[in-house]
Amino acid sequence: MKVLFVGLFLLMMSVQSSYAQQNNTNTSSVNNTPEQQEIINISKQKWDWMAEKNVNSLDALFDEKSVFVHMGGSWGKSQELNVIRSGGIWYRKADIHSVSVNIIDNTAILLNNITLLAVVGGNEVTNPFIVTEVYVKENGKWKLGSLSFTKQLTPDDMKH
Repeated sequence: MKVLFVGLFLLMMSVQSSYAQQNNTNTSSVNNTPEQQEIINISKQKWDWMAEKNVNSLDALFDEKSVFVHMGGSWGKSQELNVIRSGGIWYRKADIHSVSVNIIDNTAILLNNITLLAVVGGNEVTNPFIVTEVYVKENGKWKLGSLSFTKQLTPDDMKH
């Protein structure tokens, strides 16, 4: 009986591990063009800079005409940088579950499926988002033109 329980436990763990591996995004260059991989790398670096509140690097990445869409509103580059600098929103950690990139001429559209741990107005919150990032290539360099957060519904959200 004990052997049966151990066997079932190991079987369940291997199935769970296999499922997790299938759902873990492969952001390596295996399935991406070099240009797509470049956008993925820029996006990952952006999340790090946001977590570190590195507004100098973000200032260089964000286009002057960039727009940011959040659950509570939308605004431009200077307000986004001020929100990050002040800690109004502290993007502590973005767990990226999947990522895709489509490139159309000099425009790249990146979709991230993430769980975001943030501090908003002093309160720690975790939300599942689909994040749309639009990059435009100008003078051989990618600039962020738009960053939009769309909250995903969870089973708990559907109960209300």
